[in-house]
Amino acid sequence: MNITRENVDALNAVVKVDIAKEDYSDKVEKILSDYRKTANIPGFRKGHVPMGMVKKQYGKAVLVDEVNKLLQDALNKYLTEEKLDVLGQPLPKPQDDIDWDADGFSFEFELGLAPEFEVKLKGKKAVTQYNIVADDKMIDEQIERIQKQYGKLVSQEVIEKDSEITGAFKNEEKEIDNTVTITLDKFKGKTTPKKFIGAKAGDVITLKTKDLYSDDHELMHALKLGHDEVHGLDIEVTFTISEINNRELADLDQELFDKLFGEGAVKTVTELRAKIKEDAEKQFVQQADQKLLNDVTEYLVESTKFDLPAEFLTKWMQTAGEKEMDEAQAKEEYDNSEKSLRYQLIEGKLIEENDIKVTMDDIKNHAREMIKGQMAQFGQMNPSDKELDDIAARVLSNQDEARRISEQLVSQKLLELYKEKANIKVKELSYENFVKEVYGDK
Repeated sequence: MNITRENVDALNAVVKVDIAKEDYSDKVEKILSDYRKTANIPGFRKGHVPMGMVKKQYGKAVLVDEVNKLLQDALNKYLTEEKLDVLGQPLPKPQDDIDWDADGFSFEFELGLAPEFEVKLKGKKAVTQYNIVADDKMIDEQIERIQKQYGKLVSQEVIEKDSEITGAFKNEEKEIDNTVTITLDKFKGKTTPKKFIGAKAGDVITLKTKDLYSDDHELMHALKLGHDEVHGLDIEVTFTISEINNRELADLDQELFDKLFGEGAVKTVTELRAKIKEDAEKQFVQQADQKLLNDVTEYLVESTKFDLPAEFLTKWMQTAGEKEMDEAQAKEEYDNSEKSLRYQLIEGKLIEENDIKVTMDDIKNHAREMIKGQMAQFGQMNPSDKELDDIAARVLSNQDEARRISEQLVSQKLLELYKEKANIKVKELSYENFVKEVYGDK
């Protein structure tokens, strides 16, 4: 067997594999001999079928199968030994005229080669790392939500600004008849709340669904309709008031603190505020880190310039998926996935150059911590090591879950690398201002 490579250019090559008769003949003969021993052919005793008949019936199929096995094994071994960094998979050049009666065969494969490039983490323009803080306004709002949640309902005669109103939305044509509890602050604008102020149980208020709420999800809940049904809905509905209550705020006392955080964990309003701030900012770190990861990824893709074997990859994509694509579909698929492919190559280079590794122990420890956190949510604060190990083993027996955790850990290590080596500027701001700056004022 002989394998040679011709480099078309820096990103494309052709590998030629020459297979001689001596490479496969012994194996083919052995398989056919085994077939002869077990073949059931009418008119012949088992094991006594003439070899010529066995070769005539099975010879070509066995030859093709063995040559293909040899070809794939040889190609894979060659790519490994030559340390060729290929993209996609080798593409066989079409051969419609293979003479399987010949003593030797030649096959050619097109290769798409990974480009050579350099990754510079520290660019001229700094990437913003957000430090999101829970300001006094947010903490005050959270405390009020807690007091309302644990407060007492007090019946009222008439609706006031902060009332909780139970009633039924109705519309005969759309067969709407849904009883819900609402608050006036959810309505869009000031006109609708004014219709409710001063109303009593039994009163019927007519409303237009168009612009009733800023968020379609609120309208879905109010009318018990699907998303497509409420989108652009412009009808009249009635709301029949059945009950009016005011929620008396719970006292900020030890009983409430113990309900929220466990006995004695928080003892004063100052400690409560500190705890709310701490818990909120832990959540903000995850959001800020994800934003940083996205922004550095975007920067790396934009700033790291290299060519790809686009024509080869487009051709490869035509047959790589579950369904074959025509040339136009493959071109569209390549255009859609090019950015992702570029980042995969950049990420791979960063992982290699910075020796980023995730061990099985890393994966097990992460799974244990994840399980421990989930158990804590259900009040199991001190699970034993055996419990954690047993559950982790069950979780990691799912290969998809183990791979997901591994990818998560790689992302964490890359994030640490970015924070250490990229051109980062830290910006501190409240969550409200973070949302405005990053997502727009919604």
